[in-house]
Amino acid sequence: MSGTGLRVDRGLRIMGLLMLGLALACLLTPPAMAQLGIPTVDIQVGSATNPQEVSKGLQILVLLTVLTLAPAILVMGTAFTRIVIVLSLVRQAIGTPQLPPSQVIIGLSLILTFFVMSPTFTQINKEAFQPYLKGQMPQEQALTKAMVPVRTFMFKQTAPKDLELFMSLAKLKKPKNRGEVPTHVLLPAFTISELKTAFQLGFIIFLPFLIIDMVVSSVLVSMGMMFLPPATVALPFKLVLFVLVDGWHLISQSLVTGFG
Repeated sequence: MSGTGLRVDRGLRIMGLLMLGLALACLLTPPAMAQLGIPTVDIQVGSATNPQEVSKGLQILVLLTVLTLAPAILVMGTAFTRIVIVLSLVRQAIGTPQLPPSQVIIGLSLILTFFVMSPTFTQINKEAFQPYLKGQMPQEQALTKAMVPVRTFMFKQTAPKDLELFMSLAKLKKPKNRGEVPTHVLLPAFTISELKTAFQLGFIIFLPFLIIDMVVSSVLVSMGMMFLPPATVALPFKLVLFVLVDGWHLISQSLVTGFG
C-alpha cells in the first residue's frame, strides 16, 4: 500500500475513534462519569524548544481539525445514512414534505442510529476506550482495537461488488481476508451500499401510496373533476392508511432489524 494510503487510513481510524469517543460519552452513566473525573483545560502559547513539543502541537492541530469533521464521520460511518434517507422518503411518499419537520426526522434518525450502533459502541468502550483511559494500552493499539467493531459492522452492510469497485479504483490486489481491506476503501464502499439499500426500501414504501394516488386520480377524471388536485384528495386517505397500519412502528422495526 502506498504511503499516502497509509496516512489516509490512519487518519480515518483516528477520526473514527474520536467520533466513537463522543458517542460513548453520551452513553456513559453518571457513576462512570464520576470515575472519569472532570478534566481541566490549560492553553498556553509559546515557542517550542524540542521536537516533542512540536509533535504535541501538531497533534492538537489534527485533533481540532478532526473534531470539525465528526458530524460527517457520524453520517458516513454509521447507520445514519440509511435511516435518514428512508424517513425522508416516507415523508415524501405521504405527501407532506414539511411534516414531520426536518429537525424531527434528523432527531429520530440520530436516536435510531445510537440504538443500532449501541452494541458496537459498548464493545469499543469495553475493549479499547476504557483500557486506553486506564493506561493499559497505547494509543496505536487502542485505535486498532476501536476500529475492529466498526469495520465488522460496515463489512456486514457492504455489498461485495461495491467493495471490489473501490479496491480496483485504489489499484489494490484482491484481499485474502477482511483484514487486508484498508478503512479508506471500506468506507466509500459501505456508503454507496447504504445508499442503494435506502432507496430500495424507499421504493417499497412508495408503492402503496402510489396506488392510492392512481386510484384517486382515476376517480376524479371519471367524475370530470379535472381541476381538483388529486394530491389534495389523496392526502387524507394516505394518512388514514399510514395510521391504521401503524406506519412508524413498522418502519422503525424494519430499519433496526435490517442491521441485524
